[in-house]
Amino acid sequence: MTFSELKISEPVLRALDDLQYSIPTVIQQKAIPVAMAGRDVLGLAQTGTGKTAAFAIPIIERFKSGSAQYDDAGARDNYAGTRNNAGARANSKRTSPFRKKEKREIQALIVTPTRELAIQIDDSFTDYGKYTSVRHAVIFGGVKQNPQVRQLERGVDVLIATPGRLLDLIGQGFIKLDNVKVFVLDEADRMLDMGFIHDIRKLLPMLPAKKQTMMFSATMPKEIDTISKSLLDRPVRVEAAPVASVVDTIDQYLYYVEKPDKLELLISLINKKRNDRVLVFSRTKHGADKIAKTLNRRHINCEAIHGNKSQNARQTALNNFKSGKTKIIIATDIAARGIDVQDLGVVINYDLPDVAETYVHRIGRTGRAGNTGVAFTFCTKEEKSMLNDIQKLTKKHLKLNTVQG
Repeated sequence: MTFSELKISEPVLRALDDLQYSIPTVIQQKAIPVAMAGRDVLGLAQTGTGKTAAFAIPIIERFKSGSAQYDDAGARDNYAGTRNNAGARANSKRTSPFRKKEKREIQALIVTPTRELAIQIDDSFTDYGKYTSVRHAVIFGGVKQNPQVRQLERGVDVLIATPGRLLDLIGQGFIKLDNVKVFVLDEADRMLDMGFIHDIRKLLPMLPAKKQTMMFSATMPKEIDTISKSLLDRPVRVEAAPVASVVDTIDQYLYYVEKPDKLELLISLINKKRNDRVLVFSRTKHGADKIAKTLNRRHINCEAIHGNKSQNARQTALNNFKSGKTKIIIATDIAARGIDVQDLGVVINYDLPDVAETYVHRIGRTGRAGNTGVAFTFCTKEEKSMLNDIQKLTKKHLKLNTVQG
């Protein structure tokens, strides 16, 4: 299947062609037709599967004509690549015969948990909508709000936002959501991990009751499942890939262990894998910090990443891990999504995940790009039901190791 077979318009196809995109990913093939038909979408997909285009392209298609009633300066600016060039924009306004008739109102709202994801989505709208007049803006915290407010005052069709800054500017009266026709909640489970779910619950009543909603998440813990049922109206569920698939290049080993003995087992395995990068999964943020603290006390250099860490701290830890400066990282499931290291050799499930599908996402961090990998899983008596769920899902029994290391 090609993008042209998805009934995408010529301006968007031309932009995709500029990017040398011709074959849509699995999530794009499944989600784009449904979204363009106006249906609510529940998408199960991780970062890196092409899900941004799965919602961005239908949004651009929906509003590319309606936005033209205001003026064509946005399209001319995007075409010339001058979105951030104030002088070029001013010149375009002086010479264009079109004039803004009224302030644009927000037609589509995309909420995502981090600044990095928000910027990435905004860049995608620039790429896919360059030959249309759709105007978009991105807002996030940690920076001064005035430039963002000025952009909002000029009017936008599509707003990409992180929850905190969005609610802040709504509270100050700079943002109104009365005309939102499409709402996208991206990385919903990461919102949960980072503590943003309360902000999302506060936001939802501010949106119009009648709208198209798309929700994307890599996993479906109970709280996210509950939100999806209240948020979505007869949604079409789309998935990037079978969640049970595990690549054959990963050797999977199981250790039955008492909870107090987990740390010694972990240290033993790390010492035997000194030359490998090791990713250790903890179920909780507190647990990740505790493991990292203990390992560093034992002169095993490592760092922890999770939603309570600052953005700069998380990014520094990830950069150190990718560069090899730090060979061991302790992570919660959602925080680990920023880790994309081709030669990651070892994944250790220090705690078993609550959701069986998460196990597949975890160990999929190793054994990439033709490389081999190994996954060690610790299981206590209390975690046996979780292990049974994993083995039922994957239809594989993990190889039992009785000797530590």
